[in-house]
Amino acid sequence: MKILIVDDEELSLSSVKRVLKWRGIRDVEACDNGREAIARIRRENFDIVLLDLLMPDVDGMQVLDATKPFCPGTEFIILTAVDDIQTTVRAMRQGAYDYLVKPVDNDLLFLSIERAYERKGLLAGLSINVGCETPDIPPAFADTITKDKQMKALISYAQVMARSGNPVLITGESGTGKELMARGIHRAGPAPAGPFVPVNVSAIPATMFESQFFGHVKGAFTGADGAYSGFFEQADGGTLFLDEIGELPIGLQAKLLRVLEDKTFAPLGADRPVRVDVRLVSATNTNLEAACQEGKFRMDLMYRLKSAYVCLPPLRDRRGDIPLLASHFLQKACARHGKNIGGFSPEAMTALARRDYPGNIRELAQIVENAALLAAGPAITPADLGANGAVPEPQGSASSRSLCTLKENDAAHVRFVLEAAGGNRREAARILGITVRQLQRKLAELKPPEETGRKRKSR
Repeated sequence: MKILIVDDEELSLSSVKRVLKWRGIRDVEACDNGREAIARIRRENFDIVLLDLLMPDVDGMQVLDATKPFCPGTEFIILTAVDDIQTTVRAMRQGAYDYLVKPVDNDLLFLSIERAYERKGLLAGLSINVGCETPDIPPAFADTITKDKQMKALISYAQVMARSGNPVLITGESGTGKELMARGIHRAGPAPAGPFVPVNVSAIPATMFESQFFGHVKGAFTGADGAYSGFFEQADGGTLFLDEIGELPIGLQAKLLRVLEDKTFAPLGADRPVRVDVRLVSATNTNLEAACQEGKFRMDLMYRLKSAYVCLPPLRDRRGDIPLLASHFLQKACARHGKNIGGFSPEAMTALARRDYPGNIRELAQIVENAALLAAGPAITPADLGANGAVPEPQGSASSRSLCTLKENDAAHVRFVLEAAGGNRREAARILGITVRQLQRKLAELKPPEETGRKRKSR
């Protein structure tokens, strides 16, 4: 990695150069004026340029404008004391990779350099596909149904990052396929034959965190009738996927960070530590940077989780994938429920394509499965979908009850799905996209007030 630091302040030059060399980057050069920087960047092959904006004669923006078009393979990271949105936007439009405000946190600077270097390698790898429509989806990510160029580029990036074995953070709205991406990263990683252990962090009670993650020995606490291997030990030699990592209580984040850094932990009640080799992939639909600023998430943990970063787009930004996804979910629904439906009528597919999906792919899958349960003909029709993905108003029978989204807490929706599943609560919860416990709470909420009152009196 070859880096050029451009800054007219000698103290800043020497400080950044010293930090980079301390981190193991030896090929670091410095330049104290913009005019010389332009000549050197055009003449030499730098991987990354750390560029100050405020310089006399020729400023950093002029350096960027004069060099980036000639050196598309060089990544520029702006370091400046000017915290200005308009300047940031302009720098990004001119091709800067990142914009950091002085004084810059050393960890944040090094993280930005790592990402810029990874992006440089990714772009170099994708350049062989210039002239092709889009790169093919790697076998490890074959479960992802897409023809969208942005998604294919993200998958190519994830494939590159997966090989490193470093932690990966996946962000995106709920229902965009974060766990599917995590499984692809596991399969494309250095230990695809190892276990993949998915964990919903928000579902782990704070009092059970250490026991669930680190395990315990027999007799470690009341009720510990046997030894238990925690999530880290279960994932040894493979991947631990921590979903909804943003929900981890602040008091437990230091414990998680310590294990990630040391790769060792002591199960509850044990007298010796356990060492594991675990690749960590985490996911969240919250803004971790904002959570750090609010004091709800540790910045050092965020840096540890965010060695590589994948942000999945919402379904509304990849509408061309809706027909592919709908057909895929219809095939799965037919196989699951023993239905024989050939596809969608043109009108039904048009209705699906025009719909907004706040629940993203998960919501589309639910709508298609409900339509498959209702369909009586050889194809899904608009009547099976209903307005905005809901089924028309009831006509008297239980099988024609109105189906609204679960977000609307529609009682008929929950009851219909439960009846369609033959009373099987586990299957009904799967169709609704919730846990069995959540379904039980939902059913309790749906009980008539008078019934609840009678039960209280009988007690």
